[in-house]
Amino acid sequence: MAMIIGSPTRYIQGKGEMKNLCSYAGNFGKKLYVLTSASGRGRVEPSIKEGQGDCSITYEVFQGECCMTEINRIKEAAGSIGSDVIVGIGGGKILDTAKAVAYYMNKPVMIVPTIASTDAPCSALSVIYTDKGVFEKYLFLPTSPNMVIVDTEIVSKAPARLLISGMGDALATYFEARACKRSDAVNCVGGKCTLAAMSLAQLCYDTLIGSGIKAMTAVKEGICTKAVEDIIEANTYLSGIGFESAGLAGAHAIHNGLTAIEETHQFYHGEKVAFGTLVQLVLEDADEDELMEVLDFCIEVGLPVTLKELGITETSPERIMEAAKLACAPEDTMGNMPFEVTPDDVYAAIMGADALGRYYSES
Repeated sequence: MAMIIGSPTRYIQGKGEMKNLCSYAGNFGKKLYVLTSASGRGRVEPSIKEGQGDCSITYEVFQGECCMTEINRIKEAAGSIGSDVIVGIGGGKILDTAKAVAYYMNKPVMIVPTIASTDAPCSALSVIYTDKGVFEKYLFLPTSPNMVIVDTEIVSKAPARLLISGMGDALATYFEARACKRSDAVNCVGGKCTLAAMSLAQLCYDTLIGSGIKAMTAVKEGICTKAVEDIIEANTYLSGIGFESAGLAGAHAIHNGLTAIEETHQFYHGEKVAFGTLVQLVLEDADEDELMEVLDFCIEVGLPVTLKELGITETSPERIMEAAKLACAPEDTMGNMPFEVTPDDVYAAIMGADALGRYYSES
């Protein structure tokens, strides 16, 4: 089987890049259909207007869930006005919805994250949920986004919790890549892992450990330092290319399992993935130094290391086993681990990770 690496055609990152959106869109057409939140529109529209030129822009308010109901609604609305290009501006679910809509309409898509909370922007993948927010499936897309634009001035002004959540999502990248490499798994773009993808995954982890705390303290002050720029790149590009071209394994499967527990719906994707990373390391019986480095990092930057920190205070075996079973669903990525994993194994690892988190965070 061939080695394959996926990447957006263009990745653009820098301060003030939002005002260049329409200029960049000129490669695809003049009629932009922009999916964003109501508050997001208020933050970005003034900058976009600066460089709007002769572009026509229709704004659509995202209804809150990346589900087929919402995708079909937006597809119909964008089609009715003859849009040339779909633009997603906002967080992970908006971006995933925009990618899915563009795919079903056979239109180019521009992705403009206003937060660095997930690695969704660069991927040829949309995570589809039910209307009620429970994980349903991965929609694998034939191509990566045509363009990704990251205005770091806007991203650095977002609440610090969002950047921290992005670090939680990025934290899984290297460990899942390593697991997929060991199992010789097929990656998310239908090939085997390249040297470049594995190197990007390793660089992603090294950047988090080297710059994560510095970036976290900076964004809490609303400033964009070199460390913040580096973490935005790690959360968005390094993690995006790393996960997609190296593969997903236990951590994201655990995230998907946790969506079966309603209390977790109030937490961000990356916060659940961070805990899922700890669970994967427990499943692997990882080296103690490695496990402690990850655990200490999570505690230092404020990522969840216990079930209670994910809102789960009632931990009956039945509830946790429901999550464990969903994590091991045949269509999910637990099968990319380099050894067989059963729901019983996942249940034990969840409770083991929770116990470790409680021991070290409360001591």
